[in-house]
Amino acid sequence: MAMMEYLPVAVFVGFSIAFAGVLVALGYFLAPSEPNAEKLSPYESGFEAFEDARMKFDVRFFLIAILFIIFDLELIFLIPWATAMKMIGLPGIMAVVVFLVLLTVGFAYEWKKGALEWD
Repeated sequence: MAMMEYLPVAVFVGFSIAFAGVLVALGYFLAPSEPNAEKLSPYESGFEAFEDARMKFDVRFFLIAILFIIFDLELIFLIPWATAMKMIGLPGIMAVVVFLVLLTVGFAYEWKKGALEWD
């Protein structure tokens, strides 16, 4: 009896897989196929690679990427806080202030160390 509760989910998953398969098959059979030298080149722009694809990136690239992710996560945490600000009261506001202060201190540290400088 408990398994019958999952029947709508199973039908939905089955329908989704079947629908995706039909769309992929239609795209495969109906899409025009006109290969030429530019389309068959390794890059869509038609240019050959300047360097080896396995070249090492500078560590600063990864630092900038990590900072970007950190500040994206900050925004993800701030949106629910902003929507529930009236309900959480002073303790919630103080928690977010501490959160923002810590992030600001970390950003200032990164800025002072020169992690944001791209030479």
